[in-house]
Amino acid sequence: MRFDVNAFKAVGDGHTLDTGALQSAIDAAAAAGGGTVYVGAGRYVTGTLHLRSHVTLELDAGATLLGSEDPNDYPLLRSKWEGEGVRLNHAALIYGEGLENVTITGRGTIDGRGHKWWARQRLVAESGADLARATDTLRPFLFRVIDTKNLLIEGVKFTNSAMWTVTPLACENVTIHNISIYNPPDSPNTDGINPESCRNVRISDCHVDVGDDCITIKSGKEDDGRRQHTPCENITITNCTLVHGHGGVVIGSEMSGNVRNVTISNCVFYGTDRGIRLKARRGRGGIVENLRVSNVIMEGVLCPIAINLFYGCGAWDSPNVTTPTEMPVNAGTPRFRHLRFNGITARKAKAAAAYILGLPEMFVEDIAMQDVSIEVDASNTEPGEPDMSPVLPPTCRAGMIVRNVSGLSLINVEVTHCVGPALDVVNSNDLRISDFSAKSIEAEMPIRLTNVQNASVRGLNVPPEMSHGINVSGAATRGVSIHDFHIARGVPLIERNDDVMDHEVRIVHS
Repeated sequence: MRFDVNAFKAVGDGHTLDTGALQSAIDAAAAAGGGTVYVGAGRYVTGTLHLRSHVTLELDAGATLLGSEDPNDYPLLRSKWEGEGVRLNHAALIYGEGLENVTITGRGTIDGRGHKWWARQRLVAESGADLARATDTLRPFLFRVIDTKNLLIEGVKFTNSAMWTVTPLACENVTIHNISIYNPPDSPNTDGINPESCRNVRISDCHVDVGDDCITIKSGKEDDGRRQHTPCENITITNCTLVHGHGGVVIGSEMSGNVRNVTISNCVFYGTDRGIRLKARRGRGGIVENLRVSNVIMEGVLCPIAINLFYGCGAWDSPNVTTPTEMPVNAGTPRFRHLRFNGITARKAKAAAAYILGLPEMFVEDIAMQDVSIEVDASNTEPGEPDMSPVLPPTCRAGMIVRNVSGLSLINVEVTHCVGPALDVVNSNDLRISDFSAKSIEAEMPIRLTNVQNASVRGLNVPPEMSHGINVSGAATRGVSIHDFHIARGVPLIERNDDVMDHEVRIVHS
C-alpha cells in the first residue's frame, strides 16, 4: 500500500514542522502490515522520525527532509556510542530499533542542518574539552537503526549531519547502495557510513565526502565490546568514491568485539588523510582478521596504508600508547592478522607510503602486499603524522615504515620520491620481499633492516642514485639472505653494521 504524506497534512514549505504528519504516515503504513510512505517534492522540516518494520520510506526527486534546528525535537534516549555503555543522547533524525524489513529509497535528500550543532561543539572544544564528549548529551545522528534485520538504503543523498551520518548498530543483512553523503570538511565527527557490530553488510556504488572518516567499521569498546562479543563481520565495500575524510575506510579503534571478513575493492580515495586505516591500542582487546583490499586508486592522501596498534587519540598520556617495550599479554591486547593488499596505486602521499606498527608483545601477523605502487608527494615539505601514535615522531615523505610484524610479504612493490629508506623494517621476522623497487634522488637506500629474523630479499633493484642497496643492523638480526639483485655499477649492495655477525647475512648468486 502507498501512503502519501500530503494526505496526512504534511506541508513541505521549509518552515512548518511536519514531524507529526510524517510520523503519522509511517505509523499508518505499519498498522496496515507494511507499505510505502511516499514523500513528494517539497522541503519538510522534521524532528526525529521513528521507523517501523515492513515500511519503505520513499523520497522522490525534489523531496528534502530538513532536520529541525530545535534540540527539543530530538527526544533524549539512552543508547551506545563508540561501543561504550549506555549514555544519554539525542535521538537520530531517522531512528529505529528492533525492526525488520526497513527501506529508505529514492532520489531525495535528508539534510540534518547541523550547523548550529557544530558551532556549539566548536565553542566547547575551544575551552579545551574533548571535542566528541564536550556536552552531556550527544548530537543527533542523521540515520541510526539498532538491532534490525534486512535494512536497505539506496539512492538518497544525506548531507549536513550533526554527527555520524549513517550508523547501523547490531544489524544483520544491511545493503547500502548508490547513496551520496556530503558533510563539510571542518564539520566535527561527521563520519559517513559506520556499521558497528553488524553482520552481512554490503556497501556499494556510494560517494562519501565528509568531515571525519568516510567508512568506519567498529565492534564495541574495551570491556563493553569484549563482554558482548558481537563482531562486525562479512563486510563488502565496492565501487565507492571516498573524499576528504580523515580516513577512507577505517577499522577501529573501537574493535573490541572483533572485526573479520572484510573486502574492499574497486574504490577511489581522493584527499583523505589516510586511505586504508586499521587502529587500536592496548586495552581494546579484540581481533581484526581476514581483510582483503584490491584494485584501489588513491590520490593526495596523507598515508595510503596505516596499520597502528599504538593509536593515541583519547589516550595520549596512557602507558598503553607511550610504552614502546613489551607489556603483558592479556584480554586487553588487540591483534591484527591475515591482511592482504593487492593492486593499489597511490599518488602524492604526503606523510608516508605506508605505516605498519604492531605491539612488541603482539606483532601484526601475516600481511602481504602485491602489485602496489606508492608515489610520495615530492613537493611536500611539511612534516605530518602518518597515523596518531606517540611512539614515532612526525614524518615527511617517508617510505614504508614497519615495526613489530611477523610474516610480511612484499611482491612487486614500488615506492617513489620518499626521503630516507623506501622500506624501513625494525624488530620483525619472516620477511619475504620480491621485486621491490625505489625511485628517488633523495632516498638513501631501498631497504633498511634492523633486528630482523628470517628475511629473504629477491630481485631488488638498486638505482645509481642510492648510497647502497640494503642496510642491515641490530644484534638480534638473524638469517638475512639476498638473491637475484640488480644493482647499479659502483653502488655497494650491503652496508652491514658491526653489531651484525657476518654469517647472518648471505648473498646468494644465481
